[in-house]
Formats: sequence, C-alpha cells, structure tokens
Amino acid sequence: MKEPFWKRKSLAEMTGEEWESLCDGCALCCLHKVQDEDTDEIFYTDIACRLLDMDTCRCTGYENRAQEVVECLVLVADQPEAFQWLPASCAYRRLSKGKDLPEWHPLITGNPDSVHEAGISIRDFAVSENEMTEWSIIKDLGANED
Repeated sequence: MKEPFWKRKSLAEMTGEEWESLCDGCALCCLHKVQDEDTDEIFYTDIACRLLDMDTCRCTGYENRAQEVVECLVLVADQPEAFQWLPASCAYRRLSKGKDLPEWHPLITGNPDSVHEAGISIRDFAVSENEMTEWSIIKDLGANED
C-alpha cells in the first residue's frame, strides 16, 4: 500500500489539489492576530476575517482574498517563514517541521467535520469582524513554538 502523499512529498512537490487538501478547515488562520512588539510573540484574537463564512469556516472570497484583505496570509511552499503565523495544529506548519498530520485531520479521518468535532476550529468561539468592534486575545495557539 502506497504511503499518503503528505508522507511521500515535500510541500514544494505537492500538486495544487494536494496542497489545498492539507487545509483542515479550522479557520484559525483567518483570526486576527497581534504581535507583541517587545517579544515578537504572536497571539490570536477571537475576531475572524470579514470574508470568512462562520458556519462553514471557509473563505467566501478565496480566489481574490489577497486583493480584498491586504493582510491576508497567502501560503506558498517556498516561503515557510510565513508558517510562523499559523497555529501549531496547522498541517502546513506541522509538515514543514517534519511532523505528521494530527489524528483528527480530515485527510486521516475521511470526515470533513472531524476538525469541528475535535474542537479545533473557530466555529464555536469566534465572531466576524463585520459584527464586532471590540476583541480579546484568546491564546497563542502554539504560534510561538519552534
């Protein structure tokens, strides 16, 4: 039996379809983040991007997101330094560090809702920036791990 593509290929070797399938749909990357000026630590807020569909945890303007939201993080394999802004649970970040996918990842479970069932996604706590003017820091979500 052939090993799954994420165990056989580097991020740079993946097809576009394979790359996109690594996204577990947690939408943690769509939360607004703040960086401490003194320590460079990254913290996540509970406010999600205005383009995020809060029910599906998917971007409503995915193809044009970088034009619509200037600070949107568009990931590419040859710029792994951008992965520091991602949570420790993120497949892109994990694979770039030689780790495997987490057991709840949809590519492992075959269930696209497993990320929500595992309590990883923003579905139960975040609000859209369209609905809020105040925010709070929730936690660092492992963004400050090596």
